[in-house]
Amino acid sequence: MRRFLFFMLVLTVVFTSCKKPDYKNILHDPALYSRTVHELNGVVMGNNFTPVVASRNYAYASIAGYEVIAAGDPGHYKSLVDQLNGLTKVAKPAPNQEIDYEYASLLAFCKVGEAVTFPEGSLKYYTDSLHQIAVTHGMPSEVITNSENYAKAVSASIMAWSKKDNYLKTRSMSKFSINDSAWRWVPTPPAYSEAVEPHWSEIRTMVMHNAKEYSVPPPPVFDVKNKDSKYYKEVIYIKNSVDSLTAEQAHIADFWDDNPGKLNVSGHVMFVTKKFSPPGHWLSIVGIGAKKVNADFNTTVCAYAKTSIALFDAFIESWTAKYIYKTARPETIINKFFDPNWRPHLQTPPFPEYTCGHCTISASAAEALTSVLGDKVAYTDTSELEFGIKNRSFKSFRDAANENVWARFYGGIHFHNSCVVSNHFGKVIGDSVVWKLVMKK
Repeated sequence: MRRFLFFMLVLTVVFTSCKKPDYKNILHDPALYSRTVHELNGVVMGNNFTPVVASRNYAYASIAGYEVIAAGDPGHYKSLVDQLNGLTKVAKPAPNQEIDYEYASLLAFCKVGEAVTFPEGSLKYYTDSLHQIAVTHGMPSEVITNSENYAKAVSASIMAWSKKDNYLKTRSMSKFSINDSAWRWVPTPPAYSEAVEPHWSEIRTMVMHNAKEYSVPPPPVFDVKNKDSKYYKEVIYIKNSVDSLTAEQAHIADFWDDNPGKLNVSGHVMFVTKKFSPPGHWLSIVGIGAKKVNADFNTTVCAYAKTSIALFDAFIESWTAKYIYKTARPETIINKFFDPNWRPHLQTPPFPEYTCGHCTISASAAEALTSVLGDKVAYTDTSELEFGIKNRSFKSFRDAANENVWARFYGGIHFHNSCVVSNHFGKVIGDSVVWKLVMKK
């Protein structure tokens, strides 16, 4: 029996040693990077992160993955050191060490994604599977060790930087105060949750100089009595539109809903259904777009990083405006002054109405993604199928962002003026990311 086992072991070793290593075919596939981002998407969704916090999770993870690629391909990519606020140093690879930078990039993304998302170990099963692929498919053991060590070093650099962005400080700041001003935001049904992230303007920006770099004009003056006022017309416009939605308009609203935790109430039964949040949806679009244009591994990593950075700053800009103006949602105004039984098509999210976060970040992401993958990239967005929502097709990333303007309006959760203004400023922020960052040489 022992001789037989020994014989089988020898055969296995001989077979493995004769087999040509093919780890690059798997680990250097850009589709694997997109699947890795989707894996983090699942962890973020499963742990109930709000859209703004999710944008932070994705940004730091994507930057870690990019920094590895920039180190491995300095002839084509430039590090973000001294380009992003506060990022002054990232670990460099040791000289004369052979590193598989694609493998290291995957690991760095996972390590930082897990560290900023938590709970600890939430992606260990996945990184273990990547390691097993490297071993099984013939990556030399020394290269595995070097690559994994470099991924750890870059991850440590990015995590050290992330800890100085004021996120932990904002965890203990005061909650949003509620008062009875008619125009001011108050919690909405069915959950009546407290306002989300009222101090997000305190988070360090990445490309913007500060959270108030762009001066958003005030919303229309609150006035529900004068039928000729801009505010009154906005209220009636959204009420009438939601009351007469076509099937196509309802689909547009549902497709871009991206509510990470919808509370469903039926009698005494309550349960939550989960979907990817707005930044998670846009990162899915990055993967779809990269596949559509047949982007290589490094270009794909760059696309995720630049889009994530644009999403991050756009959330800060929008959330700053939200808590400057503190405006009530359409549901609140219509219930109080027009129809107490009116409900929007979508569930109203728990934060002030003006400006629209989704419209802002969508326009910003579209500009960043266009700069990497190109304009007029026609694609079909399949990312909502796993949540039972049929696909939508777009002529370009900007086309998708422009549809989102109507989506939030059709959903009944944002006044039309807010959507239009937000789309404009999202483009401005995305454009600034494109022009200020030098990534691909």
